[in-house]
Amino acid sequence: MKSYSCFNILTSSWDHVSSAFWQRYPNPYSKHVLSEDVLEREVTTDCKLRTRRLLSKTSCLPRWAERFFPGGSLRPAYIVEDSVVDPHRQTLVTHTWNVNHARLMVVEEKCEYKVHPDNCAWTLVHRQAWISSNIFGFSRAIQEFGLARFKSNVTKTVKGLEYVLSSLHGEQPTRSLKSTAMEATERARKRAKDIASKAKPQKFV
Repeated sequence: MKSYSCFNILTSSWDHVSSAFWQRYPNPYSKHVLSEDVLEREVTTDCKLRTRRLLSKTSCLPRWAERFFPGGSLRPAYIVEDSVVDPHRQTLVTHTWNVNHARLMVVEEKCEYKVHPDNCAWTLVHRQAWISSNIFGFSRAIQEFGLARFKSNVTKTVKGLEYVLSSLHGEQPTRSLKSTAMEATERARKRAKDIASKAKPQKFV
């Protein structure tokens, strides 16, 4: 199994982002998304909005994958998306996974949208993914391929949401995915240095 984690900063409020989330398709960066349908939706007793949706997307399989799925490389992919909106904590958590092509590869993703801890006018997105395959002899190559494709799709996903935010609220993004990742890395380094500097030196006999 391959795993992936990253942080993105959206320079829009959580209210705007959580609203745009439901209107993010169609956009120029997600032309592969064909449809989205609500399967279940409820407001819980603690005022959380729970939703299950089914999304269909075009899925262009690589040439080497045609041995597992003969008959054409362009096939629809069906994705289940569970989400929970908590207006009190101001969080939106999503969990998605593919329900077909699972014989070839399973991609699970979890995203949390919350108010940025350093700027309440921004939204911090923590994205995690797990890619697995059980095809004997090919699992490692398939997982590497899936991870590379997922990383490429993350960039498109962020740009697509920023496009919708701009269309709805006239908000322009000011930070790229690369600069966000660099900032997160630098914060982690500073935190590690602070912890190391406060640690008491140990005496070894």
